Amino acid sequence: MGWIILALIVFAVLYAIAIYNKLVAGRNQYKNAFAQIDVQLTRRHDLIPNLVETAKGYMQHERETLEAVINARNAAVSGLKQAAKDPTDPDAMKQLAQAEQGLSGALGRLFALSEAYPDLKANENMMQLSEELTTTENKVAFARQAYNDAVMQYNTYRESFPNNFFAAWFQFRAAELLEIEDETKREVPRVAF
Repeated sequence: MGWIILALIVFAVLYAIAIYNKLVAGRNQYKNAFAQIDVQLTRRHDLIPNLVETAKGYMQHERETLEAVINARNAAVSGLKQAAKDPTDPDAMKQLAQAEQGLSGALGRLFALSEAYPDLKANENMMQLSEELTTTENKVAFARQAYNDAVMQYNTYRESFPNNFFAAWFQFRAAELLEIEDETKREVPRVAF
């Protein structure tokens, strides 16, 4: 009888260790997925000042639009820094999503206005930056999808019984999805150069 009790205790300990390790692995997986978003958004943010500088020479009368793009970019950089500190912070993730949505809108207005400037459309640097930005937007979308998938898997495992007891005991917080509000209206900035 003593061996049976000892075997049950060993089994329970091993089971608890397995749950803990899987929670750690899930947390690391979604943090790594967020790091990929961070890389792509940083690349996007780094491209924007060059894009604005290129457009500035041609769009001298569109100062408000150019400033709006820079302000939106700065807000997005700030939002990314906050979210990167703790992807489980719902406020930081919402702020990031709103800032990125604002940046996409400002870029969309910039590209729409650039249509009125044929010399700008023909500028080789502008065409290259626009292509890089479009490619980066696609990479951001894929990275965000991978992140949200990792968050969903982690949160599902964390909330399942009996894992939820271990998650609460060891303070594994729920991860936050990165959702861009009104996804149906969000578009990658159109580049037609």
